[in-house]
Amino acid sequence: MRSTARLLTGSALAVAAAGLVCAPAYAGDADGLEVFPSSVVPGGQVTVNTAACGDEGTAAGDASAVGAGSFTLAPSTHEGDAIGQFRVPPSAQPGTYEIAATCAEGRRRVTGDLVVTLTSQRQPVHPRGSVKTGVGGALGPDPVQTAAGVAALAVAAAGGTWLLHRRARGDGI
Repeated sequence: MRSTARLLTGSALAVAAAGLVCAPAYAGDADGLEVFPSSVVPGGQVTVNTAACGDEGTAAGDASAVGAGSFTLAPSTHEGDAIGQFRVPPSAQPGTYEIAATCAEGRRRVTGDLVVTLTSQRQPVHPRGSVKTGVGGALGPDPVQTAAGVAALAVAAAGGTWLLHRRARGDGI
């Protein structure tokens, strides 16, 4: 009983620790650089915002790590954040890239992470087409082979029934 309780307690602690380690990529302190979406495919649009530059502050953004170059963050009416956008180049390779912004006043630098993936997280990919297993369907592409298979199964069933009937009567096999 005690070993089960220890096992369950240890498992619960491990899950809790994993949850603390796996924080979202866009999260951070209130004065950091928020990147949305935090995961994007090459060619996708990215929006970044920060409250670190003050209510009327602007910032120069740097997305050269991912190959997008520089962009401008301008003040917005949304909670006093400076907001900017850039497009990830279609040639971007998968990986995690640091996006930075430097406030015009005070020269404060804030960063955030952007994950580039090859598949979109928003739209799941569904498989299409058929699987070549060699089994085929009841109405496969060749009706002659299907008919031959059905005939073979019928002969086997009739033969098995006949043998069981002879055995039940005592005629032997």
